[in-house]
Amino acid sequence: MSDLIIDVLSWPLIVAGSFFYLVGSFGLWRMPDVFSRMHAASVSDTVGAGLLIAGMMLQAGLSLVTAKLAVILIILIFTGPVATHAIARAARYSGIEPLLHSNKEDGSSKP
Repeated sequence: MSDLIIDVLSWPLIVAGSFFYLVGSFGLWRMPDVFSRMHAASVSDTVGAGLLIAGMMLQAGLSLVTAKLAVILIILIFTGPVATHAIARAARYSGIEPLLHSNKEDGSSKP
């Protein structure tokens, strides 16, 4: 009975995490500029990994594996957004401008 409860709690987390990764990969393919693509990848990476690891932690039970997964989750939560921010700053520094709505109509960079 206990295994059934753990499965009922963990599998929706794993499926939701997989869904976030799938939507993020679609966003990488579909978004128009580098900044939108980074946003899609960053959000899906942080939320998707968090949900997947939370589901795996439930499956692992109270063990050393759970502690290792918690450390991995903490590292991903802190390093993912920082890395995305650094890449976005490097893109801006190299001269890549965000694609704004008004850029499509008249070529200006003003919002």
